[in-house]
Amino acid sequence: MELKEIQNLIKFVAKSGASEVSLEMGDIKITIKTEKEEANVPMAAVQQVAPVMAAPAPEVIASPAAAIAAPVAEAASNQHTVKSPIIGTFYRKPSPDKPNFVEVGDRVNEGDTLCVIEAMKLFNEIEAETSGTIVQILVDDSSPVEFDQPLFIIDPA
Repeated sequence: MELKEIQNLIKFVAKSGASEVSLEMGDIKITIKTEKEEANVPMAAVQQVAPVMAAPAPEVIASPAAAIAAPVAEAASNQHTVKSPIIGTFYRKPSPDKPNFVEVGDRVNEGDTLCVIEAMKLFNEIEAETSGTIVQILVDDSSPVEFDQPLFIIDPA
């Protein structure tokens, strides 16, 4: 099972409201548990039951939520889109009592922190990959984000 398929499964379980789901596919067993007190953050355990031999790739079934996803504004050809490297919760500030890392119109340098994404109780700083001006912030604070989801548009001019 591919990492992207596991990520889609975790997202689907989180949205479904189920408290626990177990799945066995050949030599792989996956158990996903959610805790209601912690805002439905799923915890996944992937366990390989036996050594995996070369096998055909499983079919990927798109979740209904993926088909309903809202379209995201396209960046102009000269602009750079910063995308999420992980699935998690997007935060614009380091803590609730601090100011946002960046605002639209701010000038950033390569390596500046733009936001943090919380994944499994770890806060991952997302840095600017290029210097420029923040043109658009595509995600609301405290929103869940997917792998490779556009977060910011930076104009390097």
